[in-house]
Amino acid sequence: MEARRNWGLAGVVCTGVGVAAGELIAAVVSPSASPVSAVGQGVIGALPGGTKEWAIHLFGTSDKTVFLATMVVIMAVLAAVAGLLERTRRGLGLALIAVFGVAGIVAVAARPDISGMAFVAPVVAAGLAMVLLAWVRSRFLAPSLARVLKAEYDARRRARVPGPPPVPAPADTAPEPTDPAAGAGQGTTRRSFLGYMGAGAAVAVLAGGAAVMLRRASVAVAGLRAKVVLPRALRPAPPVPAAAVLDIAGITPLVTDPNNFYRIDTALVVPAVNSDTWKLTVTGLVEHEITMDFAQLLAKPMVESYVTIGCVSNDVGGNLVGNARWLGWPVRELLAEAGVKPGADMVLSRSTDGFTAGTPLAAMTDARNAMIAVGMDGAPLPLVHGYPARLIVPGLYGYVSATKWLAELKVTTFTADQGYWTPLGWSALGPIKTASRIDVPNAGATPAAGRYVAAGVAWSPERGIAAVQVQLDGGPWQGATLAAALNKDTWVQWQAPLDLTAGHHQLKVRAVDGTGAVQTGDIAPPAPNGATGWHTVEFTAR
Repeated sequence: MEARRNWGLAGVVCTGVGVAAGELIAAVVSPSASPVSAVGQGVIGALPGGTKEWAIHLFGTSDKTVFLATMVVIMAVLAAVAGLLERTRRGLGLALIAVFGVAGIVAVAARPDISGMAFVAPVVAAGLAMVLLAWVRSRFLAPSLARVLKAEYDARRRARVPGPPPVPAPADTAPEPTDPAAGAGQGTTRRSFLGYMGAGAAVAVLAGGAAVMLRRASVAVAGLRAKVVLPRALRPAPPVPAAAVLDIAGITPLVTDPNNFYRIDTALVVPAVNSDTWKLTVTGLVEHEITMDFAQLLAKPMVESYVTIGCVSNDVGGNLVGNARWLGWPVRELLAEAGVKPGADMVLSRSTDGFTAGTPLAAMTDARNAMIAVGMDGAPLPLVHGYPARLIVPGLYGYVSATKWLAELKVTTFTADQGYWTPLGWSALGPIKTASRIDVPNAGATPAAGRYVAAGVAWSPERGIAAVQVQLDGGPWQGATLAAALNKDTWVQWQAPLDLTAGHHQLKVRAVDGTGAVQTGDIAPPAPNGATGWHTVEFTAR
């Protein structure tokens, strides 16, 4: 049992050193060459839409952390298997590691932003792991070493137990290899084995840490972002009036803190995009293809507006929605410069990491504030929210509009192209549905009986919110009081006084949009185009 455990450890350590070396090389060559992130990105891309939806539903914005942790565990298990196989079936463990290497090469090759040296990292990762494991086997399981150890063991036993000397084995007979990892009477060799494993683990940790530090230092995106001076908006957003903010404990803030803003995307590792070399291209059905850099984008006439955006994966009452003040250049002006050809009806936006979203051309060219955003709440976009540039399109779910780390706008048609999520079963069109949420009370709360004020938010970007209504314990719907709206593209806070008796209660909420349409109470899941239903909270007054 101990031998198996130690050789499993050998597989993990050797593979760990190889992977860490590959990550270190990727940090120097290109972040896109990272074997771990490339394989993980490939796995995410190959997963069926239902699996991704389940992960988002279960883990929310922690889905990538959970996925990475799962990947590490699976890699460790497979590496341990490789070590065990190499102990008993020479070459089989090395073959398994070679399969790892091929998977890494294929995954890196599939990346849209690879460099010429991108394949070095996965090749080195697998190659070094194989060399190390082969060396360990040669060092600790070679027949020559086994003979020496066997002779030493026999000599010690003869010294302890008197008796006739053993009969020498024939010259052409080799004893079976002895496994020093088992530790059976061979403490010195076992200590040597474990010493090598400890040193290897330390090297893996140091190389992995260096990879992280070097990647950050080499790209220095955070430093570049800190130096960006955003231009003043030609049309700034009006100041937030006091009447737009309700002073009620527990209610969602009108403007979401960027640090608390939800993040749902397909990037396993946040792309580190160097704004000094970043380019945005406009291609496809246009009269003139356009390429611009970040400085040219910042020189364009900017507009500023508060816009609420949301993820199609958001459940009824969920928190995958946020409101921010965005600064950017209207997309319609860029498309006007390019000259859209007749017949086009979609703009396919592409991220630097390969994600795509198909947005109706009409939503990019009408009067709404669709923009190439460079600022969020008065600062350059945070790295996790798309620095240096992203799309913001009011009225559409993010999966068809909110491309982060923007690299290309391709004017095309829905017949010719599809966004990332459409082949996975999600609707090609994704208008945001009217929604409302109860923040106060939360589920299971125990407020005091008597006068009580419920509160929350409601949103219907592009249409606005005309009214919010609440229903207590199945009674009649009663109107809530709305705070002032910033504009029709943002959520609005609401409050409703309730008279509570002691005991269990159920509270529901629904909204009426700016066209007079009442939010549907029909229950539907997020797939394929957004959840519906009235948010319901149960609580007990005491």
